[in-house]
Amino acid sequence: MDSLDLASDPVALTAALVDIPSVSGDEQRIADAVERALQECAHLEVLRIGNNVVARTRLGGPERVVLAGHLDTVPVNDNLPSRLEGGILHGLGSCDMKGGVAVGLHLAATVTEPVRDVTYLFYECEEVEAELNGLNRLARERPELLEADFAVLMEPSDGVVEAGCQGTLRVEVTARGERAHSARSWMGSNAIHAAGDILDRLRAHEPRRPVIDGLEYHEGLNAVFISGGVAGNVVPDRCVVTINHRFAPDRTEEEALAFVRSLFEGYDVVVTDSAPGALPGLAVPAAAAFVEAVGGQVNPKFGWTDVARFTALGVPAVNYGPGNPMFAHKQDEHVPVDQVVTVTDRLRRWLEQPGPGDSPGTATTTEGEPR
Repeated sequence: MDSLDLASDPVALTAALVDIPSVSGDEQRIADAVERALQECAHLEVLRIGNNVVARTRLGGPERVVLAGHLDTVPVNDNLPSRLEGGILHGLGSCDMKGGVAVGLHLAATVTEPVRDVTYLFYECEEVEAELNGLNRLARERPELLEADFAVLMEPSDGVVEAGCQGTLRVEVTARGERAHSARSWMGSNAIHAAGDILDRLRAHEPRRPVIDGLEYHEGLNAVFISGGVAGNVVPDRCVVTINHRFAPDRTEEEALAFVRSLFEGYDVVVTDSAPGALPGLAVPAAAAFVEAVGGQVNPKFGWTDVARFTALGVPAVNYGPGNPMFAHKQDEHVPVDQVVTVTDRLRRWLEQPGPGDSPGTATTTEGEPR
């Protein structure tokens, strides 16, 4: 039976979590260990929904905040067990995101009287399709557990706040032609040649760089796949260019799609994947206090993360956690020890010490009971 000492050094706790395999869909073992450890904390209410573990204070504080991290990892790539070398902890999930989970678990156990009520969420299936995501399950089955004034998603961010996130849209743009024998190509129309116009439009496109809450986002519009062809002696009648659009959070999914359709007017455009962005939400009091407590530096988040799910629920959220996201999912995934320590210390200060952005009063749920 796996045992986790939540009061121990968060670096050691990170290693212990890494050493419990938890590839997406196989999180029961780690969820069991997390639940058992949290049940030892008398100041927390602990709930289990599937392989999602929720622990929360019930102090009637002025507001409620969320610290969230996913328990799953991508498949093993000869990178278990963990190993510590020269101030760097190596191993699957160390960066994405068991370092962040360790920080959250350590704080859950050791910050017994925070100045704001806290919900700690440790959830399953972030690395796979959205319908399996633990946050989605909680939103469907126990939405009240996600209610909060502010959320911190402990995705690796190199120890710097990354606010909001860009949305993502993937479409297939199809150029059409007419088949013919390649020896008599003038009898047909080559769809692959026609797709050159799609690529020309992409090359000519100038990405937007809107400034939102003082942060400059940088959109992207890129061909990521191209497919076409029938046989070595046939002029193809169809060529599909798959395009990924990363759009700034000042646009909705519908607005992003309308832009893409207008850019590729005259072609069939079919959506294959879409997810909304998330506005930074830095104006709320809890966010202001958070940014000050963790150092004041804020960058925009260009990739997509689960902060968008919180934003969709009306909860402003940021990304903040140890580890360089460039090493997520890589065989040499790792997290610097000093970042785990620094993130822990800064979040502890935020949870324990009132900041100038904090507001007095008692927050309540829609049912009127203290959060």
